[in-house]
Amino acid sequence: MTNRSLNNGTLPNVDFMEIQTQGIVTGNRIPKEYFETKGTGESDITVHAGSYHLALKAASIERYNIMTYSSILPSIATRIGKPKALTLGAVMESIMSVYTAEKGEQATAGIIYGWLYNKRTNTKFGGLVCEHYGSYGLTELNHLLNASLEELYVNGFSNEYNLREITYLTESFTPKKKYGTALVALCFTSYYYPVLQTQ
Repeated sequence: MTNRSLNNGTLPNVDFMEIQTQGIVTGNRIPKEYFETKGTGESDITVHAGSYHLALKAASIERYNIMTYSSILPSIATRIGKPKALTLGAVMESIMSVYTAEKGEQATAGIIYGWLYNKRTNTKFGGLVCEHYGSYGLTELNHLLNASLEELYVNGFSNEYNLREITYLTESFTPKKKYGTALVALCFTSYYYPVLQTQ
C-alpha cells in the first residue's frame, strides 16, 4: 500500500493533468465605482503608524489595506458616496496624493481629474487624474495640478477628445506636532470583470 502521508517528507503521486476543471478566463478588471475622501493627521511619534494612519482615519479609510494606482479612470467609473463600512483588512485600491511635513511646515496634497469626450461622437472615453503634493499653499498647488493635467491632455488626447468636468480634491494644514500628513484619494469599491472565454 502506498503511503501518501505528507508527514514523511514526500508528496503524494497525483497526476494533475487528470483533474478536470471548469472555469472562466477573464480580462483585466476595470474599476467601476469610487468615492472621494481626504484627511489630515499629526503625531509626535512617527509617520506611518502615526500621522499617516491618523490622516487615513480622518478620511475614514484607516481600517483597509491601501494600494495605489497610476492616474487613469475608465469610462465606466462612477462616483458614489462614501460607504459606511467595509470588512476590516479589506484591500482598498486608490489614486492617492499624500504629503508629510514637519512641525510648522505646511503639508499640502491634491488631486485633479477630468473626463475625456470624443469630439465627433461626444461619448465618454475615460478620465485623466493628476496628483501633486508639497510644502506650499493651495494657490500654487492648484496651478501645478492644472499644468500637470494639461500636459497629459495635450500629449496623446487633445486631437481626438475634449477634456471636461474638471474636479479638484485638496487638503492642506500646518501641523503643531512633530509630523503632519495631508492626503486626498479616489477610492475604488467595485470592479467589472470582462469574460474572455468559458471552459
